[in-house]
Amino acid sequence: MITEIRKDTENRMKKSIESLHVAFNKIRTGRAHPSILDSVMVNYYGQETPLKQIASVTAEDSRTLAVSPWEKNLVPVIEKAIMSSDLGLNPSSTGDLIRVPMPALTEETRKEMVKHARNEAEHARVAVRNVRRDANNDIKELLKEKEISEDEERKAMDDIQKLTDRYVAEVDRFLKEKEADLMEI
Repeated sequence: MITEIRKDTENRMKKSIESLHVAFNKIRTGRAHPSILDSVMVNYYGQETPLKQIASVTAEDSRTLAVSPWEKNLVPVIEKAIMSSDLGLNPSSTGDLIRVPMPALTEETRKEMVKHARNEAEHARVAVRNVRRDANNDIKELLKEKEISEDEERKAMDDIQKLTDRYVAEVDRFLKEKEADLMEI
């Protein structure tokens, strides 16, 4: 019973970390990386479709992304979708290829992005702690129903706390890496 709670807790904490990775990928660093456009949705024959499902996105150089749609008639639609996304990018098309130059980041923009990254990291920490709270409540419930002893409860809660500490440290490590990446000129 306790091992099931621990496994579930660990899986949910891993999902919090994965969610943080997705959030960090949306914060651009000034360098061109195809994952920056992962959140862009394109109207594909009346259906909102992720950009990566209807075009290939590659980094042409450190400051430019190249988007080549699999259907030529999608070029203006994709261009419009990239412009209307909240990424602040201005694509330009050359026939059947769309180039997306990454604007240079100002010091102020970098600081805003660091602030945003810290906010996302705090959300991840809160999510991990909420998972800990849920697991501890499940363990207390087992004790209340006399399915486990107080010693087993204490040991299980210590295990959950160690898991929490490990995942919070992982969040902090990812934040530190992202901050360094954002502040690098």
